[in-house]
Amino acid sequence: MSEKLPSTSFFNQYRFWIIFLSAALLLEVPIVSLPLKWFESYFHEVSHGIAALVTGGSIINIQLFPNGAGLCTTQGGNRLLISFFGYAGAVFWGVAIYYFAAMHQRIAQIFSAVILILLLSTIIFWIRDLLSFAIMAVLLVVIVLKFKLENLQYFQILLQLIGTSVLLNSLKSPWYLIDGRSIGDGASLAQLTGIPEFVWVCIWFTLGGIGVLKLTQLKPR
Repeated sequence: MSEKLPSTSFFNQYRFWIIFLSAALLLEVPIVSLPLKWFESYFHEVSHGIAALVTGGSIINIQLFPNGAGLCTTQGGNRLLISFFGYAGAVFWGVAIYYFAAMHQRIAQIFSAVILILLLSTIIFWIRDLLSFAIMAVLLVVIVLKFKLENLQYFQILLQLIGTSVLLNSLKSPWYLIDGRSIGDGASLAQLTGIPEFVWVCIWFTLGGIGVLKLTQLKPR
C-alpha cells in the first residue's frame, strides 16, 4: 500500500514567511518599494479618517507624499481614537488583506473590489492636491492591473504581498516616532492621556506582532 504524498507544496507550507521576507526585501529596493510604501501610508491615513467618521467627525482631506509619508486632516470626532487608529488601522488592513486573499481566489477578487471602491471614494471626496491624486492613481492602477491576471493564484499572491508590506510597515514605522521631537500620533496620545509615547509605540508593535502570529497560523488553501 503506497503512502499518500503531502498535498501542499513547499511554497504553500511556508507561504506567509516567503511572502513576508519578499515584502521586507522589496521595501528596501528604491523605486520598486514606493507603491508598497504608498499603500501603507494610505491605509494608515484612511484609518485616521474612518475613526473620525465613526466617532462623529469628518475628513477634511487626505494627503500622500512621494517619500511614503501622509497626512489626514479631520474635524471633530474623538481625538484619542483618531490618533490611535492610524497605526492600529494599518495593522488591521494588512491582516485583512492577507487573510481574505488567502481564503479563496474569488474572495480575493471581491476584497480587491472593496479596496478599489475605497480608493475611488477617497479620490472623489478627500483628495485635494495633484500630487496626492497622482499617487492615488498609481495605487488604483496597481489594483486594477491585478484583475488582468489570468492565473488567480498569482492574483492572490500579489494581494498578499501588499497586505504583508502594509503589516510590515506598521511594525516598523511606529519606532520612528521616538525621535525626541514630540510630534506625531504617539506624542498626541501622550498629551491626551499622560501615557508615555514609548508605551503607545509598544502597543502598536504588539498589535502588529499578534497580526503576524495569526497569519502564520493560517492553513494553506
